[in-house]
Amino acid sequence: IHHIVQNGGLYKKPFNEAFEETPMLVAVLTYVGYGVLTLFGYLRDFLRQWKIEKCQNATEREEQKDFVPLYQDFENFYNRNLYMRIRDSWNRPICSVPGAKVDVMERVSHDYNWTFTYTGRVIKDVINMGSYNYLGFAQNSGTCQEAAAEVLSQYGAGVCSTRQEMGNLDKHEELEKLVARFLGVESAMTYGMGFATNSMNIPALVGKGCLILSDELNHASLVLGARLSGATIRIFKHNNMQSLEKLLKDAIVHGQPRTRRPWKKILILVEGIYSMEGSIVRLPEVIALKKKYKSYLYLDEAHSIGALGPSGRGVVEYFGLNPEDVDVMMGTFTKSFGAAGGYIGGKKELIDYLRTHSHSAVYATSMSPPVVQQIITSMKCLMGEDGSTLGKVCVQQLAENTRYFRRRLKEMGFIIYGNEDSPVVPLMLYMPAKIGAFGREMLKRNIGVVVVGFPATPIIESRARFCLSAAHTKEILDTALKEISEVGDLLQLKYSRHRLVPLLDRPFDETTYEETED
Repeated sequence: IHHIVQNGGLYKKPFNEAFEETPMLVAVLTYVGYGVLTLFGYLRDFLRQWKIEKCQNATEREEQKDFVPLYQDFENFYNRNLYMRIRDSWNRPICSVPGAKVDVMERVSHDYNWTFTYTGRVIKDVINMGSYNYLGFAQNSGTCQEAAAEVLSQYGAGVCSTRQEMGNLDKHEELEKLVARFLGVESAMTYGMGFATNSMNIPALVGKGCLILSDELNHASLVLGARLSGATIRIFKHNNMQSLEKLLKDAIVHGQPRTRRPWKKILILVEGIYSMEGSIVRLPEVIALKKKYKSYLYLDEAHSIGALGPSGRGVVEYFGLNPEDVDVMMGTFTKSFGAAGGYIGGKKELIDYLRTHSHSAVYATSMSPPVVQQIITSMKCLMGEDGSTLGKVCVQQLAENTRYFRRRLKEMGFIIYGNEDSPVVPLMLYMPAKIGAFGREMLKRNIGVVVVGFPATPIIESRARFCLSAAHTKEILDTALKEISEVGDLLQLKYSRHRLVPLLDRPFDETTYEETED
């Protein structure tokens, strides 16, 4: 039974998402695996304490033993004894442009991943299934590269000042006008760092006496921004509109704790595509609730801008909605546009306010001119203003690759999370030993993948995360799928009991949301 949401005509097309529940035996074995690793970790810590095993982790010097410890042993327990076993699966250095294929520098460890040495060998043409290069604009040749090189020779690499002082270039003004036109909003402002776009702007919008309603799976930048704001934070279950509406009702009925005064503002924080789940926000329902309860909506389109919608304008276009219904439209240039930085779009009053009150606008150095030009060129290509249809072709190719790759993985019997139109494809691994094994086996077969485990995911939901790109050809995807199937058989990863049968949402428990008070 497909999970197709129509919901009283809010959706103009089927909305298909699948989250197959973890098989009971797999969940039990995963907990047992972590339990065994923890026991061995305590044993190894005991051996280190008595100098039987060499201690390689950071410890206090003898003369500092009476001080308050800088390194808490228990806090670093996971890093020392679990993460260190599979550390070779992360931070692999590449030495080429992150296109459809990359070159990876080979490294080895002779002390169980505490340190690495480079062999001097380069592993050529590794299929890149990990970079957020959704539209294929991360390249070292072509119109984007040529335009960026020309601007580099004219403006140089850095600006050495903030936008409010001597760092406001004509290129910055051009980019902001272009972004506003692309999004269909009155005005836009750009920033040099995507993470800071969230973490530094949310505190400028809300403060003490305000309420933030945040999805439980929001990105760390949204979480940090919410915490820095000083506002009260309440969490709703992922993409669960009943949970969100309950919090909105409670907020309006009860008001602020103790005083019972009305909240100054209520701000809903959601993402377009959730980068660990591969799910797409139920934006039509969120907007309906926002209008019903007179709250504000902050939409983070880091992964969805460029990757969703007929012309790549993100999740708002994907659902056929009006951009004016989203109060704060945020996104980044680091993924679909192959550059760096972020933006906020909305009404002119909002952007004028942020220009003078946002820390990332007032104190941060301006964006590098070649980076600005890379964004301008790629965005114009996406809008068709370069006189070609390349942008439209890239968006269509990404959509085709996404549907094909997801369908094939499900046919093979893997448990795949997320929406059928999401280019972020999580493949569930579950057991801790299989995290490192999957990454290593795939690299042996010349395929680079990202594997993710606790604490970035729930403890029993470790996964491999594939990011599809318009630069991937069908031949590249078929090669990757063949090797993934082979490794899946080797590691016994084909857990699915409901092949091609998505389940309904994971059950919602009204008692599980968290609450942070002043």
